[in-house]
Amino acid sequence: MELDTAVDFEDYFPSMMETLGAEGFVSELCNGFRLLMDGERGLITFESLKKNVVVLGLNDMGDDEIVCMLSEGDLDGDGALNQVEFCILMIRLSPGLVVENNSNGSRQWVEEYMYV
Repeated sequence: MELDTAVDFEDYFPSMMETLGAEGFVSELCNGFRLLMDGERGLITFESLKKNVVVLGLNDMGDDEIVCMLSEGDLDGDGALNQVEFCILMIRLSPGLVVENNSNGSRQWVEEYMYV
């Protein structure tokens, strides 16, 4: 008997966007960033993400998976995520919020609502 380990993912971002509006939605993403960031550096680092995987419900996540998550969103190559990189990554990973299929389109969208 084979175990089905697939995880169903329900994308709540489109309904959040509809309910909160763009500015409110980006504000909620920023709250999520602050929850996961290293308070001293103001970035999501490997260490801060590893410490917070329990909050995310990802207790079984390995170090290599954490590194992959960080590298997926790390646009400036510093090995960590700043607030803009985190928001861009969250939008890019949402199938229902495809702005453009690249980080530049997501960056423009995030920055437009982040600095209002």
